[in-house]
Amino acid sequence: MTESGSESGDIELRYRLLRESFSLDIAQCLPMRGITGIFGPSGSGKTSLLRCIAGLEVAEDAFLRVDSATWDDSARSFCLPTHQRALGYVFQEPRLFPHLDVRSNLHYGRRRARHAAAADFDDVVALLGLDSLLGRSPSDLSGGESQRVAIGRAVLSAPRIILMDEPLAALDAGRRHEVLPFIERLHAHFDIPVLYVSHSIDEICQLCDQLLVLEDGRVLANGDLQSVLARTDLPMLGGAEAGAVLNAVVADYDAAYDLSRLEFSGGSLLAPGRYEKAQVVRVRVRANDVSVSLDEDSRSSILNRLKADITAITADAPSTALLKLRAGDAELMSRITRRSLERLGLQAGDSVIAQLKSVSVRQAGD
Repeated sequence: MTESGSESGDIELRYRLLRESFSLDIAQCLPMRGITGIFGPSGSGKTSLLRCIAGLEVAEDAFLRVDSATWDDSARSFCLPTHQRALGYVFQEPRLFPHLDVRSNLHYGRRRARHAAAADFDDVVALLGLDSLLGRSPSDLSGGESQRVAIGRAVLSAPRIILMDEPLAALDAGRRHEVLPFIERLHAHFDIPVLYVSHSIDEICQLCDQLLVLEDGRVLANGDLQSVLARTDLPMLGGAEAGAVLNAVVADYDAAYDLSRLEFSGGSLLAPGRYEKAQVVRVRVRANDVSVSLDEDSRSSILNRLKADITAITADAPSTALLKLRAGDAELMSRITRRSLERLGLQAGDSVIAQLKSVSVRQAGD
């Protein structure tokens, strides 16, 4: 049985794990809401952290409180066995029982539920699109279908948290895009906090609300997604995927051009496609897709132009620089050549026009 502590509403954890060629040393608080991305290069400790939380790895110094329940406390020689921890674990490989059909695999998760708050079986099946798969054997499923079943099994175990260890890593691009919307729907519908390990910053940007960045078993950053992505001092968040995420509201739709107008604190953006009016959407803007101008000349094919202020300039590569921009309450990134930087005489504090050549929009269920 669990031991209770004071109610915190967070995941409070501390782990010091020593191995011959690796050590994990982390003490953080993570929110008991939304999807928290755990990002870092191979060997940074992402999987080790999940294994500690699951009780599959025993750390020399350990403390874990999930909401009001203590699962680890090495100072008191207390370690809750894995099978008593109210968690769901989704691995890179689905790990379905090959001798059971899909329905029985899902019911196995249901049998692990330790309290009456377990999700409704039919609700989970419908949400994950598993209706037509229930009688099939795992050997007859695609990789994306198998992973959806594994996610459903985890949800049906009535977890307080779900751990996902690169659940899309073994899938090709098409199957990844098949599964991602289901993860988002699941989170939005059941409101179960998820710790999501990934080496793909694009996946992180699509799914996550919070971001924990690890390197060599240590925490480099922990905070809301937008703030951490804006950290220009973290090289692993740079490169071609450097950029920002904005939360916007769908204002209206222009059927003649198939463009939706999205509003946020820094202005409005036009994005291809139709989205439900008043819906909150997430807009991903890569630094490579943002250029800057010193005037408002509108004779351009670029539709999205925003007034912004330069808040910081950092060297990015021998030929380029990264500009951190603020538009309203939102932060953007722009990568320009050093030659353009010098030619325009840009400095922190300057006002510019940010020109967004491309934006990608994600809504729940996309």
